[in-house]
Amino acid sequence: MGGKGQVLTSRDVSSLVTDRLCDQAGGQNVAIACFYFDFAAQKEQSSRSMLGTLLKQIVSGLEEVPGEITKAYEDQKKVIGGRGLELSDILRMLQATSPEKLTFICIDAVDECGPEHRIRVLDSLRQILQKSPGTRIFMTGRPHIQDEIGRRFSRKVPTIHISPKRDDVIGYLRARLSEDTNPDAMDSSLEADILKKIPQDISEMCVKATTLRELPRVIR
Repeated sequence: MGGKGQVLTSRDVSSLVTDRLCDQAGGQNVAIACFYFDFAAQKEQSSRSMLGTLLKQIVSGLEEVPGEITKAYEDQKKVIGGRGLELSDILRMLQATSPEKLTFICIDAVDECGPEHRIRVLDSLRQILQKSPGTRIFMTGRPHIQDEIGRRFSRKVPTIHISPKRDDVIGYLRARLSEDTNPDAMDSSLEADILKKIPQDISEMCVKATTLRELPRVIR
């Protein structure tokens, strides 16, 4: 939770961590990759699409693309229809690139990943950690995801709980309502309902940030 009048969402927390890492990584041999799970795109956001996105981000930061990766992409282009890389191929490439530099992977809203994909997502991240000692993973999600993460990683992971305060939520809502470009569309009754209902719903939720291999305060 930030200062008075500021409400942090899962995405805000992830953005703050990513920004801090980017600031500290400037000029150093460090790779940072991020992915945001969106509930509205659950069907499209599979483990393969997520890891593929992370791989592209990491590779784009390399001075030279490893020959193994270049060859794999070229081989897939030769297949009829230009078939994409398989999950096992992407995992192998991520494991091959991470020893080149200290790598941070930030996964936002992991609880929004579809249940049919989440098992593979978590198992894939676990495999990356096992084969890549230079990799650190930061994830955000609602509280109910903690047990599942613990099971998949077979150990207790450090967690940070962030709970919004009612006064801050109301302050944030008032600020946003004051920016409404069409104020005549809302009467005092609707505004009162918004200021009552939304803080009530938010108070029942908690954002939980789970860090695997705790992030260092300073990247060395």
